[in-house]
Amino acid sequence: QVQLQESGPGLVKPSQMFSLTCTVSGGSITTGYYAWSWVRQPPGEALEWMGSISYDGTTYYSPRLKSRTSISRDTSKNQFSLQLNSVTPEDTATYYCARGSIPTTWGDYDVAPEEYHYYGPGTRVTVSS
Repeated sequence: QVQLQESGPGLVKPSQMFSLTCTVSGGSITTGYYAWSWVRQPPGEALEWMGSISYDGTTYYSPRLKSRTSISRDTSKNQFSLQLNSVTPEDTATYYCARGSIPTTWGDYDVAPEEYHYYGPGTRVTVSS
């Protein structure tokens, strides 16, 4: 059974950056034809895909967030991470890491995975001064 656990700061000031880390157990992030993704859900809104890193290290990003987002991984720790820059209060959300299918690319744009198989419990990040 694959398990994911997010960790990171709970409160961030506007214009700053934050990083979240997802620790994976029960499976390797480098095996299987899967992608490891970050999704978020602002209060009262739908889930939003932010980006993914596939088993082979290829990264995919939501066009809307691409300029502010970076996803990386540490294979020795079986972890992958999200960095979000220049945050505003609109980035307040519960952030989830997930395993799912691999995104597709249409021209210059990456498209969210079709499905997710496992999610972490989520971590709330509040952007406020």
